[in-house]
Amino acid sequence: MEFGKVATNEIAKVDFTLPPDGAQTKRTLSGKASNSPKFFVGCAKWGRKEWVNLIYPPKTKEKDFLGQYVNHFNAIELNAVFYGIPKEEQIIKWKEMADKREDFLFCPKFSRAITHLKRLKNAQAETELYLRSISAFGDKLGPCFLQLDDNFGPKNLPVLQQYLTALPRDFNLFLEVRNNDWFANADDRKALFSLLADLKIGAAITDASGRRDCLHMELPTPKAFIRFVGNGGEFLDSSDKKRIDDWVERLERWLDKGLEEIYFFLHQHDESDTPIIADYTLEKFNKKLGSKLPRINFINQQNSLFG
Repeated sequence: MEFGKVATNEIAKVDFTLPPDGAQTKRTLSGKASNSPKFFVGCAKWGRKEWVNLIYPPKTKEKDFLGQYVNHFNAIELNAVFYGIPKEEQIIKWKEMADKREDFLFCPKFSRAITHLKRLKNAQAETELYLRSISAFGDKLGPCFLQLDDNFGPKNLPVLQQYLTALPRDFNLFLEVRNNDWFANADDRKALFSLLADLKIGAAITDASGRRDCLHMELPTPKAFIRFVGNGGEFLDSSDKKRIDDWVERLERWLDKGLEEIYFFLHQHDESDTPIIADYTLEKFNKKLGSKLPRINFINQQNSLFG
């Protein structure tokens, strides 16, 4: 993942402190802890050849990667759908490969034809195709993820409102905005997150080294969808680990105030060691948040830097 990437020699200069809760979060989380919060942890894709001999058995073929991925994670931030909407028969095959894990969810990203090419305008046909296709996931369909183009700013709020309002009312959705103006102006920020709260649409939070503005800490719904972009390599233990610890502490506070669901997706600029930081995340979620999720089963336990 290239978004938010900074030069290696600049990483030590980044302030990774999590910002205070946003105003909308304080309004949304004002109750008591849920008796049965839900936890989903995963990556952005399953098709990583580097994971063979790490978490996939030796000689695992690409067509079997998803079946192996499901052994380790209970969710996938399905970015592949962004580049092209799969046919229904393809989605059914994916679903069947994930059926062995009862709690597994696919969280498919909206197609770029809708968000980046049509920019939400006159995109009814593409949206209907997307919704019809992903419905084939059935009970394996989790929340969907709509990411707007970097240049889609507050001046487009009426377009965004019209598009979101036209979606099915029971549609489980998180929105990610990347244009800095959404965060820089207090009125624009309030208008966006108030709209999402009114529509019961969540807001994705992206934690990346070079885009700290996207770490807005606003929750329009009692559900958190977090895209954690680690730096990997030498930074796995020096900063990525501490960043996960900070997130666990914040999530613990949110859970105490009524957070109901957590979707936590791990990214690295070099995805080869993503399972390592993911396993550390699972360990901390289980220990501090009570998630009781299975840890990753490494082929060689020495591959896990954190035990």
